[in-house]
Order: sequence, then C-alpha cells, then structure tokens
Amino acid sequence: MTKKKFEDSFVKISGLIGGDDYVRVAKSLLSHENTTDEEIAESTELKINLVRKCLYDLFGRSLITGIRVRDTKRGWFVYRWKAQRDQVEPFVESQKSKAITRLTQRLNFEAEHEFYHCGNPSCMKYEFNKAIEVSFKCEVCSQPLKLLDNSKLKAALELKIHEIQNEENE
Repeated sequence: MTKKKFEDSFVKISGLIGGDDYVRVAKSLLSHENTTDEEIAESTELKINLVRKCLYDLFGRSLITGIRVRDTKRGWFVYRWKAQRDQVEPFVESQKSKAITRLTQRLNFEAEHEFYHCGNPSCMKYEFNKAIEVSFKCEVCSQPLKLLDNSKLKAALELKIHEIQNEENE
C-alpha cells in the first residue's frame, strides 16, 4: 500500500475520514470557493448523492461551512460550500483527545479485571465473574478456561497513549 502525499491538511483529513471520494470533494472545495454541490459533482465527476453525503459529513464535523442562497436561475435555495481550513487542527486535536480517553478507559478496564480464555483464537475471553458462571469451561468449545495474561495488551495500550500524547506536545 503506497502512502499518498497531500498538499493540504484539509485534503488529508478529508481523505482519512472518507477516502478518495472525499479527497476529490475536498480538492474541489479548495479550488472553487463558495461552490454548490452540483458544481462539485460536475468538477469531480462524482454522483450528486455521493457529493452531498461527503459534504454533509464534512459539515457535521465542522470542516466546511454552507451558506443557503437563492438560485437566481431556478428560484430555489441552494447551499454554497466553503472549506474551513482553520478548523482542521482543532478537529485533529479533538480526535486525539477522544482516542486517548477511549484507550485510557480500555487500559483501566484491562488493569482492573482478570480474564480467562480457552486458548482457541475464535473463542471469546471471559471476565472472572462470567468464568465462574460457566464453571471455567468455554461456552463455545467446552475447553477449560485459563487465566489470560493481558500484560502485552496493556503495554500496547500504554504505548499508544504515550505516542498520541507526545504528538500533542510537539
């Protein structure tokens, strides 16, 4: 898998959110300020419904703005869309903060509980109370449950939390 280079953080974030179609919409927004969804569909050669889905998603994440104006030719209202490049950094920081919160919660959960597993990769792991309920026998394969060493998972969670925090501090 090759890494794509983006000339703009707005385009990069759009691509991370929704892939190539979002990249095409983002590039169109940057090259045509205050443009309609129909103009974007025309310039990107994407279907109008797909363009609208991208626009509404980016709008919901506050990465673009939409201004409702009356179309002088047809007489009905249309939206003119504009990228908000200044919202990219706060969006990224917000996502990092949410990720740290989720990872910390998972780390705490892993640290506060004992887990048991039968050793079969397709079977689930059991918390201690559930393992007692099933008499330390896997409900799927009936193999005995053994205490699961989750120290590697906890170390990986800690490492990821520290990586994200170090990115924030740079």
